Amino acid sequence: MVASMSTILKTICVILFAVITGIILSGAMYSWIDTEGIKHFSNVSPPENGEAQQLIEEKFIVPKGHQFKVAKIFDGDTIQVEGFGLKFTIRLVGIDTPELGKKGKKSQPYGQQAKKELTRLINKKTISLKQYGTGGYNRVLAEIFVGTTNVNLEMVRSGLAEVYRGKRPNGFDKNLYFQAEKMAKHSLKGMWIQGTAYQSPGQWRRKFSLK
Repeated sequence: MVASMSTILKTICVILFAVITGIILSGAMYSWIDTEGIKHFSNVSPPENGEAQQLIEEKFIVPKGHQFKVAKIFDGDTIQVEGFGLKFTIRLVGIDTPELGKKGKKSQPYGQQAKKELTRLINKKTISLKQYGTGGYNRVLAEIFVGTTNVNLEMVRSGLAEVYRGKRPNGFDKNLYFQAEKMAKHSLKGMWIQGTAYQSPGQWRRKFSLK
């Protein structure tokens, strides 16, 4: 009975902490309770051998300032993180990196280099997030930080990302990013060495019907 009460109190404390200090995730999510009685939320596939409840259009809380572990790096601007009982995908907000070929399609020049640079910046490190809501494909839009280093901005400074040309979320400081892009272009860093042969990731996606 004491152990059961302890588990309940622990779960309540986790939820209260998240509500007090959190930021919101939305979209289709799953919830399940592990063998220790702890409740988990995730917007990726739940455990194969466990019962999970799908929760659609609910709102979930990710604590501000919480440190997350990088679980997977998909390309230069998309990663998966885990922590605090959550596992979810992040689209680095405000930037666009060269595309990696999928299903046998051709990769864009500097697509592999962009992924390698992001890996160098965040692999085996813990990160914190500044969230700007949820975008397409049920991905969290966020600036990611290693300590005080803004990784999104570093990708632009390296010449391996351009400023995203589509609609940007409210509160996002685009000016810093455009300044960084201008300097990278002027210095012919990374992908900018291509000069007039350069194609934006958006152009490449349209050309090869990606995403």
